Amino acid sequence: MNVPGIVQSTLDGEEIAARVSLGGEDELFVTSSRTLLYRSEGLLSDESVDDYPHDADRLTLSEGRRKTKFTLEYPLEDDKQFTVPAKATDDVLHPVIAGVLNGNGITNAGETVVQTYRFSELTLIITSDRLVKHIGGAVWDEDYEEYAFEDVTNLAFEDGSVATQIVLSVDGRPQRIKAPNDEANDLRERLQRALFEYHDVSSLAELNDVVGVEEDDEPEESGSSMDFGDGVDPLDANPPELTDREDGGRAREQTQAQPQEQTQSQPQDQPTVDSEAQTGQAASSDPLAQQDQETQTQTQTQTQSNASSEPASVEEWGQQGQQSSADAGSADSPQSTPSDSDVAAGTPEEATHEAGIVDTDPIFEEPADSSTNESDGDLDTDPTPAPEVLDRLDALETAVDEQNELIERQQETIEQLITELRQGR
Repeated sequence: MNVPGIVQSTLDGEEIAARVSLGGEDELFVTSSRTLLYRSEGLLSDESVDDYPHDADRLTLSEGRRKTKFTLEYPLEDDKQFTVPAKATDDVLHPVIAGVLNGNGITNAGETVVQTYRFSELTLIITSDRLVKHIGGAVWDEDYEEYAFEDVTNLAFEDGSVATQIVLSVDGRPQRIKAPNDEANDLRERLQRALFEYHDVSSLAELNDVVGVEEDDEPEESGSSMDFGDGVDPLDANPPELTDREDGGRAREQTQAQPQEQTQSQPQDQPTVDSEAQTGQAASSDPLAQQDQETQTQTQTQTQSNASSEPASVEEWGQQGQQSSADAGSADSPQSTPSDSDVAAGTPEEATHEAGIVDTDPIFEEPADSSTNESDGDLDTDPTPAPEVLDRLDALETAVDEQNELIERQQETIEQLITELRQGR
């Protein structure tokens, strides 16, 4: 593809390392020292080129639904920003971050960036010689970690239901990195290929054999020279017999326990009998208490007599109810249902209604007067329109065509504006 003239003059002889299309004629060019953003001429702006040096100490992304904003922060200069379409974010990030790593001296000459991965606040960058890891809101800054492939001593993977752990041992120290399963397979393949090419092997087992660290022999166990004596004597399984004093003490405890058990085992009815007896004696000695007792006895007798007489009254009430219902039935018996003769004696209209006969008028009726149709046929209808009407129709068709052409041009302009806005202008 041809490089625009304004870009060619800005390069000053530098070689273009990467080129990314941003839609339309807009493009992004990446060199070893800077990034060039080319904007073609449009409705909102003229043709222009902006450059962004790679010696920034921090790179952040702000992603939106349609645009992504890249922010490069410099130690002694103001921050610089540029926007690209959201669909081109990953295509732009890869060469830009490769240039930033090169501009900060992290990668060496001839070292290439294989792939860049972003998992929330975790950024992984695989190059041909190392693995760079950064954790934080920024995509990259000075707080990063790198693991050179020459220091790798083992590589393993631990599969999980949600994420996969990459266990990369560097100088014998394992470094665990979690990656979601939907991108873990791609990360695993690219990391293995980079390590295989660096160490010139063809399998994971061969890689671990080549870079593995030989374990030292375990030191022989030496006997202890300290003596702690015979230790504590074990407990005797057969304890000594009880003495006479202990036997006497147990006998006294059993003798004191027997009276308490007898006292607790007495029936509980005895206090009740005694209380009743005391109540009787007190009543015999007090005449007022005797009178109260006689009143209570009479009240109980009347209550029992009322209870015994209640069923009888209920039975009598039931018999009276049955007798009254019988009388009502005998009073209603003379009335009877209408006989067949009464039904036959009904009016003819009722009989006809019951038989389901319905009189209907004729649905179609002949027109009362046919002279109207004859008069309509005599009217003179000429299908040819008047010349004035034809002229007006031609003028209207011409105006509609002009409006359609104008609407089409406006639609093209609106679409171009939308395209330029989506490209980040």
